Amino acid sequence: MKTIVILISLIVSSSIHAQVILDTLYANNKKNVALFFPKPIRQGITGASHFVFTYNRETKQYFGLLQAQPGEASNLLIVTDDGQVYSYILKYAEQLPKLNYFMSKTESIGTEVPLLVKPKPKQIALDSMEKSLAYYKSFSKYLLKTNPKRLASKKRNGIKLQLQKMVYHKSVTFLVMEVSNTSGITFETNFLKVYSVSGNKKRKASYQRLEMKPIYICNHPYRIWNGQLLRFVYVLPKYVLGDKEKLLVELQELNGGRKVKLETRL
Repeated sequence: MKTIVILISLIVSSSIHAQVILDTLYANNKKNVALFFPKPIRQGITGASHFVFTYNRETKQYFGLLQAQPGEASNLLIVTDDGQVYSYILKYAEQLPKLNYFMSKTESIGTEVPLLVKPKPKQIALDSMEKSLAYYKSFSKYLLKTNPKRLASKKRNGIKLQLQKMVYHKSVTFLVMEVSNTSGITFETNFLKVYSVSGNKKRKASYQRLEMKPIYICNHPYRIWNGQLLRFVYVLPKYVLGDKEKLLVELQELNGGRKVKLETRL
C-alpha cells in the first residue's frame, strides 16, 4: 500500500489537551458520497489509493465526491480556501449510512500556516454548485429545443435508444439522447450508464470499460410509456474519446430482462 506523508503546520487552540477524535466517513464503489464545506476546497488528499476524492481543481467549488474500493481503513485530509484543515477516517461499507455530508467550520481541526505568507487580493468565487447546476439545466434545455440528429441508434424488443448530439461546452460534455417505446409494455428504467470502451472483448487482457458518471441529468427517463418518445440530456465531465475508443450507452430495465446497448465510435 502506498503511503503518503503529509507535512502541514497547524495552529490548534492550547486549551485542547486530548487528541481530537476524528469522524468516520463511509463510501463504496456503487454510489458517490458528496462532502460540502463552508469554503471552497483548495486541496484534498486520501491516505490510500483505494479511496478516491474528486473535486474541481480548475474552478474552486464547495463540494467534492468520495468513492472507495474494498480495503483497509484510511484517512482524508481537506484544506479549504480560508486555510481551515479538516481530517476524517475513511472506511469502505456496502451499505452507506449517508450520501451527503455538510461540514461546519467547527469541525476544522486547525488552521494551515503557509511557509511563505504573501498578501493576496480577495477573490470572489465565480462558481458554486447552485450556479453550475443552473448552467447545466439551462444549456440542456437549449439543446433539447434544437433539431435532433442521429449519431447512432439501437433498437431491441421495441425499445429504441438513439444518440443525437455530443456537445463539448466549457469543461463538460453534453450527450443528447432519445428513447422510444413501441413494445406495447411500459418500460421502467433500472439504470442508464455511459462508458468509454477500448480493446477487444475477445481479448480480456486488453479490454477496458470505464464508466463516465453524469454530473447532471436533464429529463431523466425513469419511465417510458408505450408509444412515448422521450429526449433527455446526460452531462458528463469533459472527455474526448481516443482514436481506438468507443462510446457505449447501456439501458437496463427495472424488474425485467430488457436491455439496449448502443455502441459507436462517433
